[in-house]
Amino acid sequence: MMAVFYQTLDTNHLPKYTPGGGGSLLRNPAMGFRPLPRHENVESTLIWYKNGDNDNIKHWVDSLNRFIKPYEGTSDQISGQHITDCSEDNPPKEGEVCKFQDTWLTDRCQKGESWGYMRESPCILLKLNKMIKWVPEVYEKLDELPDAMPQSLKDHIKTSMEENQGKIPRMIWVSCEGENPADQEYIGPITYSPWQGFPAYYFPYMHNPGYLSPIVAVQFNAPASYVLINIECRAWAKNIKHDRQDRLGLVHFELMKD
Repeated sequence: MMAVFYQTLDTNHLPKYTPGGGGSLLRNPAMGFRPLPRHENVESTLIWYKNGDNDNIKHWVDSLNRFIKPYEGTSDQISGQHITDCSEDNPPKEGEVCKFQDTWLTDRCQKGESWGYMRESPCILLKLNKMIKWVPEVYEKLDELPDAMPQSLKDHIKTSMEENQGKIPRMIWVSCEGENPADQEYIGPITYSPWQGFPAYYFPYMHNPGYLSPIVAVQFNAPASYVLINIECRAWAKNIKHDRQDRLGLVHFELMKD
């Protein structure tokens, strides 16, 4: 049931947690994914679809379309709250919230592309749960990167640093991998957009009107067919703990494409 609990955390409503407000569940971010399985399979974390079959993929596409709707056509004013274009050099001022738009998602991770489910490149959307006043402690030096971090992500961070005037971008980084050797063989190449992580300037969440949590779209470019692939995605920052049993700092799901 814990996995089901964390699937609910990436909504725009409750639950919202304050750091230090209890046990580890209330101090550590969790991550949710979309699309979710059908209501009759509420305890499932399996995304199983028939490639190219409109009727079969309708549930998954509709789920993602509903999820992305608040991000469509973001205006400068929402509910009287100022929305601003943010960057590392231009973080939000008090009372402001950073803009995030659906058009920033790339390739097949878009509504017009049926989120890749009509092709062979299904997309999964990731979002952290909202924790009031939680501030990520980001990695600032390469020697701070933990041993457990995938080498592919370390390489990406190093490249990003070289492109960012020698500074590591202030990000909660994200990695998705097959859980087991067989899964790693079948998962195929992965593309992330708009970034391979959540920019730190979206945090802390302060319950300001108009706030939209940042999204990471994960596109599986060529997953093997007719194989159940176990996938684990992790969020990376100094103050994010990973715990598979309690689903802290990570999310698990299975992907199967017929």
